[in-house]
Amino acid sequence: MCGIRIPIPALRLRRNKKKPNGDTDNQTPGPDAPAPSGGDKPLENIHPDNLPDAQVDHLARALQALVDHSARHTDVSQNIHAPMHALFKIPWIHDLIPGIEKLAAAYHMGNFFLVRGTQEPVFESMPLYARVGMHLLFYGKHQIRVLGTQTVEHLLKEQSIKQGHIYDSIESAASIASFVRTYSLPMDELLEPDINKYKTFNDFFCRKLRAGVRPVEDLDNPLGICSAADCRLTVYQSVDLAREYWIKGRNFNTRNLLNLPDSEVAASPYHNASLAIFRLAPSDYHRFHCPIDGVVGDIVDIPGQYYTVNPQAVNEPGFDVFTANRRSVLYLTHAKTGLPVAFVAIGALLVGSIVWTGGKQKGGDVKRGDELGTFAYGGSTIVVIFPKGVIQFDDDLVKNSNQPIETLVKVGNSIGKTPAGE
Repeated sequence: MCGIRIPIPALRLRRNKKKPNGDTDNQTPGPDAPAPSGGDKPLENIHPDNLPDAQVDHLARALQALVDHSARHTDVSQNIHAPMHALFKIPWIHDLIPGIEKLAAAYHMGNFFLVRGTQEPVFESMPLYARVGMHLLFYGKHQIRVLGTQTVEHLLKEQSIKQGHIYDSIESAASIASFVRTYSLPMDELLEPDINKYKTFNDFFCRKLRAGVRPVEDLDNPLGICSAADCRLTVYQSVDLAREYWIKGRNFNTRNLLNLPDSEVAASPYHNASLAIFRLAPSDYHRFHCPIDGVVGDIVDIPGQYYTVNPQAVNEPGFDVFTANRRSVLYLTHAKTGLPVAFVAIGALLVGSIVWTGGKQKGGDVKRGDELGTFAYGGSTIVVIFPKGVIQFDDDLVKNSNQPIETLVKVGNSIGKTPAGE
């Protein structure tokens, strides 16, 4: 786990936080808290006015430069994964984004999550590429052109594909050591702990774990449902609750997320269904697993954008992240109820690809904890849609999600159960 521990009394959710333009956010997650160094920096509420001297082209060129730099320099903490609190040590970035070092000195930039079991709040610093991507989203919302002719969407797609190619190259393996060091990754969990055995950066990014490292809780209980990923998790018993507390996209609903036709028959199993939202940070194990016992069905690929899936983007009113990004949907049939469960793997800024492994065996039986697929480089998200009657989420996860704040969970951890009698 990568993050900065903050004392429990410091955790206070920001709600209706004033933006520089006078607008307010409804229930934006994350606390104002003392800086880890003992100072009193608040948590930044991202808005273009926070960087008044940076124009959209500054941000566009900065993203290009960060991606290009990752091809030539092996220390990831000096390019796309530069932590915001350490930008004062990287002067070449100051020249790209006027005012960024002052902003980083004045604010904490990132998100809080809670450690399951202890409820310990941990601050997750936002990597620079996500902060730049978030800033660009505001300009994309208003269809502003960048670098003369490009849309923001075109720029994000272009750089995401380029980053994927860079990390698929043999030369990229030289960046693995700095990635492990930057995120303090637990190498003893890996099936192959020797980083010299990985041929490319993406080869390591899709690393496998040793057998038994992620046991499935309540494996003998046929009603059990488990986490699909190592992630920061939010859960909601209905879409309406998810929209109230977490997903602020104007067009978010299950029909749009699944790209279903305007047909009540097609959308009816998922009407106001329950949602589990698994957010994978760059440091996380990036293979994803089956949360239910069931049968593999069809896979439907949906083209889309490459927006950041950072919580501040998902929580921003009017930003359609999940329903705009490219995604791949695996339909599963829940063994206990016979109901269709939709497993939606969502790409994001700088995510190279979504690859199905066990999930591509149509008609095959899958058990909780079985591998379904993997994401190539980048942070990413999975949304699992459970029809009514399939799951009652665990109380602690519901309580945290309604604050709202994410909970750190691992593959195989319990997230809920099918109600008895269903």
